[in-house]
Amino acid sequence: PPPPSRPSERRRKERLLRHTIDMLSAPLFRRRDARMKHFQCRQRMADALLLLCVCVCATALIGVALGGGRAGSKDGAMIASTAKSTSSLNKLNQRHHRINNRQPINRNSKMFMFKSKATPEDLDKIEPQEVATKQPAKVPDALKNRIKPGPRDFPVLRPNTPLLDMVRSPQNLKNLNMQQLKTLTKELRSDVINTVSSTGGHLGSSLGVVELTAALHYVFDSPEDKIIWDVGHQCYPHKILTGRRDKMATLRQEGGLSGFTKRDESIHDPFGAGHSSTSISAGLGMAVGRDMSGRRNHVVSVIGDGAITAGMAYEGMNHAGFLDTNQIIILNDNKQVSLPTQYNGGDQAPVGALSGALSRLQASQPLRELRDIAKGISKQLPGQLPEAAARIDEYARGIIAGGPSSLFEELGLYYIGPVDGHNLEDLVTILNEVKNTQTSGPVLIHVVTEKGKGYAPAESASDKMHGVVKFDVTTGFQNKKAGKTDSYTNYFADSLVAEAEQDPKVVGIHAAMGGGTGMNRFAKRFPERCFDVGIAEQHAVTFAAGLACEGMKPVCAIYSSFLQRAYDQVVHDVALQNLPVRFAIDRAGPVGADGATHGGAFDLSYLGCVPNMVIMAPSNEAELINMVATSMSIDDRPSAFRFPRGNGIGVDLQKNGIKGRKGTPIPIGKAKLLKCGTDVALVGIGDSVNECIKAAEILDKEFGVSATVVDARFCKPLDTEMMKQLAKEHPALLTVEENAIGGFSSQVTHYLCQEGLLDGGLKLRPLIMPDTFIEHATKESQINKAGLSAKHIVSHALGVMERKKQKADVERDIEVINEQLRNEKEKRRKMPPKAPRVSRSGGSVIVGLDDDDVPCE
Repeated sequence: PPPPSRPSERRRKERLLRHTIDMLSAPLFRRRDARMKHFQCRQRMADALLLLCVCVCATALIGVALGGGRAGSKDGAMIASTAKSTSSLNKLNQRHHRINNRQPINRNSKMFMFKSKATPEDLDKIEPQEVATKQPAKVPDALKNRIKPGPRDFPVLRPNTPLLDMVRSPQNLKNLNMQQLKTLTKELRSDVINTVSSTGGHLGSSLGVVELTAALHYVFDSPEDKIIWDVGHQCYPHKILTGRRDKMATLRQEGGLSGFTKRDESIHDPFGAGHSSTSISAGLGMAVGRDMSGRRNHVVSVIGDGAITAGMAYEGMNHAGFLDTNQIIILNDNKQVSLPTQYNGGDQAPVGALSGALSRLQASQPLRELRDIAKGISKQLPGQLPEAAARIDEYARGIIAGGPSSLFEELGLYYIGPVDGHNLEDLVTILNEVKNTQTSGPVLIHVVTEKGKGYAPAESASDKMHGVVKFDVTTGFQNKKAGKTDSYTNYFADSLVAEAEQDPKVVGIHAAMGGGTGMNRFAKRFPERCFDVGIAEQHAVTFAAGLACEGMKPVCAIYSSFLQRAYDQVVHDVALQNLPVRFAIDRAGPVGADGATHGGAFDLSYLGCVPNMVIMAPSNEAELINMVATSMSIDDRPSAFRFPRGNGIGVDLQKNGIKGRKGTPIPIGKAKLLKCGTDVALVGIGDSVNECIKAAEILDKEFGVSATVVDARFCKPLDTEMMKQLAKEHPALLTVEENAIGGFSSQVTHYLCQEGLLDGGLKLRPLIMPDTFIEHATKESQINKAGLSAKHIVSHALGVMERKKQKADVERDIEVINEQLRNEKEKRRKMPPKAPRVSRSGGSVIVGLDDDDVPCE
């Protein structure tokens, strides 16, 4: 064909330039249209208010003119009072709406009452069985008697959510257009706020991913496509959209929904979570398994900027880049943890119109497919040309992306971003492009979100209302019950501050848990001596070991379940070198609503078998403060002290010799005798000591059983002198601990066996956590399920004593029988001899008498 003419070539270039300009300027026009719409709404509101005032004044004048005198005044006052009440109600509704949606108030707008814009044709596409009218959340019968509104509970007004009411599965979202999907996200955000206000839980993180969650379920087909949420605390919108909305009232309650993703809860939860940085590795495994099975579904891993600081995330990305397997990784960057990008510093806006356009360009299907073809061709070039082509591609990508792609590109991931995580149109466009592109290799989409988005109290809070209890939706005020005592976490933090004030070598370390571990209190007093290492427990332990090598006194404050991730570092980097690192293990034992993922049931077991380790567990706040001081005095080996979640029991600190929360070191490996008895010995460690004290009181008052109570205080080294004395002076011994098998009870049993103290008549009963994971419930309920409450201790003690009583009854019966036989012998001496007789009495068969007058059984 003949070559094209110059005018047509010029027109083609003009159209291409015009298309590019339109694409880049579209966000600016949208903002201009929004400002115009906002101005028009304000103008209509002013006109409506003026008309309302005129109507009220006219009505009052007519009433005065017709009724006259006092009657007219009364009618006018009634009208004014009605208008005043209506105005107050409108202000309350507007305030509630403004907090939940952050939109300009326009009472004439359909959006004000969350009116659905779905057309009859669109709604007809939804399957009839999937459509449901709005009903209150169903509460199991087991919870109805427990959920009772108290005097400080806040009234909950469920928002109007017509579109959300029709969503029973993610497939229902496919029938919505973009405007309806935006309306749905507003309803979804309101429903999350409403739900968490009555149950408590993780609010800020869930509000930040509302648009992202809706876009993911709008584009992908769950459960065929796997959507994996890292940590899982941001999954509340996901749970609502995947058919669990009617159970959200049971969130984090016994028998209800988990606060995290859980495989046995829904088919839409492909991987359980609770700890961070696991989604990339799990997603890569699913992607490889998919390829080996010949399937073509998509795998999406959503990971936060905090979770991606952990080494495991980089290990997963490095392996994904090496395997070059199709996997989509979404980095949810809410600017809560630093990343190597320029978008997290200063007042620079994270995402603008230009960056959004460039992100759409990066996600463009033709561009990615062309780049994939070019990579294949460049590999066939001779010499060093492939390396040169790769460098050119890297420089070009750096120009488009603005820098942050370098790290991820080096790991072998195709980087797209940053993307506005609250721009639904951009999210849907980019996800569709990535889904439909026929290329190989992992893709990382950098999405910038705002934690607590759309709820003013969360946006203004320092922690973005990350974890909350029940709160007032209008004000955000949380219904935190004031306890009579402080929390164990605060007692620990204050005592550490007291130690640091006297010793400049004391250093605090935590793994992105400053609030949960109380280290924020320490950082406020000593900011230069407190280190937040991010979600990197392994690094935290070895970092503390390095500090100890230089003569510092490092204190690693880590949750019991999170320290499991750094076990090799505890053994190899600390204990093997006998370095004096102090481990403050918070959340030991059952933890209540956080459930099995955060339960601290194994630390006494996995630390008790490590040589050179000193392990302590306080029974009250005074013991905790003294153990902090004790750990500071140990400078020749590592030490650890575990303490539970919750508040102290209310002991008098001054009577225990504590002033200003500065403790006194206690002798290493020495238990404490709390109560003397003779029938049974109850030896507890940690919080279980308080249950032993209650059990001893019940045994004494109701059953007349005298019980000895001992606070072991040390799991290792064990107070062997105390254990030997208890074994010799008591017929029965019970050990009680909030830990699994292999902990304190194992230490006691091993010692008693080694010393031969179990060869006699001593009855030993270890009470430990059961060999199962205990799900979320109240802490009291979890203790009962584990069989570690005071009543369970009493039951076990009575079981031992009941066997003793049966033995005493048998011995008494035997004495009676022997006395009868002696009497009969005396009678036989006076009578002629007869053949031996056989008689039965009780459980013994008496066939005759031997020379020693003892019955033969």
